Amino acid sequence: MTKQPFDLPKLPPKIDYQKLISHMTKAHASLARLDALLYQLKNPKLLSRTLATKEAVLSSQIEGTQATLSEVFEHEAVGGEKEESSKEKDFREIINYRHALEMGVEILKDRPLTENVIKKLHTKLLSSARGNHKAPGEFRRHQVFIGKQGLGIDHASYVPPGPTNIPELFSNFEKYINSDNEKDKLVQIAVAHYQFEAIHPFMDGNGRIGRLIISLMLYEKELLTYPFIYLSEFFEEHRQDYYDLLRGVSESGDWESWIIFFLNGLDIQATKAQETVKKMLDLYREINAQAINFNSKYSHEFLEAMFINPFFTSSTISQEVPIKSPKTIFDLITKFLRFGIIKDVTPNKRRNKIYRFDALADILKR
Repeated sequence: MTKQPFDLPKLPPKIDYQKLISHMTKAHASLARLDALLYQLKNPKLLSRTLATKEAVLSSQIEGTQATLSEVFEHEAVGGEKEESSKEKDFREIINYRHALEMGVEILKDRPLTENVIKKLHTKLLSSARGNHKAPGEFRRHQVFIGKQGLGIDHASYVPPGPTNIPELFSNFEKYINSDNEKDKLVQIAVAHYQFEAIHPFMDGNGRIGRLIISLMLYEKELLTYPFIYLSEFFEEHRQDYYDLLRGVSESGDWESWIIFFLNGLDIQATKAQETVKKMLDLYREINAQAINFNSKYSHEFLEAMFINPFFTSSTISQEVPIKSPKTIFDLITKFLRFGIIKDVTPNKRRNKIYRFDALADILKR
């Protein structure tokens, strides 16, 4: 018997908040500690680019990309634009994810998270050779199903609602995420993530957009000054639990187990983010103190540029600093090399050398 599309109930759901209180309290406390740390940042871009790139790598790896964080940084350092190889396409998808996240933050400064905004983010995400034929920015017009590759719909683990139901379901989703009726904002985000994935509104990219929406909702609802917490790592480390608990909502309406998992993930990732941000800020302060000895009025700006681009060439770093003279750039590179702050990873090349900010790269690997 052919499986039928899921008859997805509209929001809001009925939730037993008594089961959630302790988990909500922990997650809110961890986010508040992280936000207090982020509030001290004079220049969020100092950390946002690298952390957003890490999230883009992890979120894209869930979907099968193979590129590592170091490879993406190195790829951007040399300014690669080709899209022929599979690895080049991986790079493009990862960078598109980061651009979509950055674009979402800018849009949400003066607009709510609406259907049109999500479609814009989807268009940005799929603006590559792999995605441009998969209806970027448009709701799917065909029935799809989720299951093992090569098996038909009868063996599907989940059959999302039919395409004709998407507009109405998404309108309900949009109304819910922009309402103040849910008792707790973190619970609201957990519910929204399930509902978005259950609607499965696009032909491709639903997982990545769904994870991106989590970060953007944390920012939009003023739970974080900047979305420096990402759940892709947690979802990947607990992949089977993640899928089983989403399925539990669909099959038995078990919202509480899913929401507890989600809240625990927020607590864990917020704590990890605090540790990472502290290490990055400590590193910045330490090297900034050293840079006083460089006798250059540009050493501070150069260091900030290195935090934005931990892999760089003289050409790419010059785009991030207000320095017109190539000689000044090379002088600063020489000084940072001499102090062992950066490393020449292409010692056999005379031109287009690539430099790596090892201490920052090591922090991001953890």
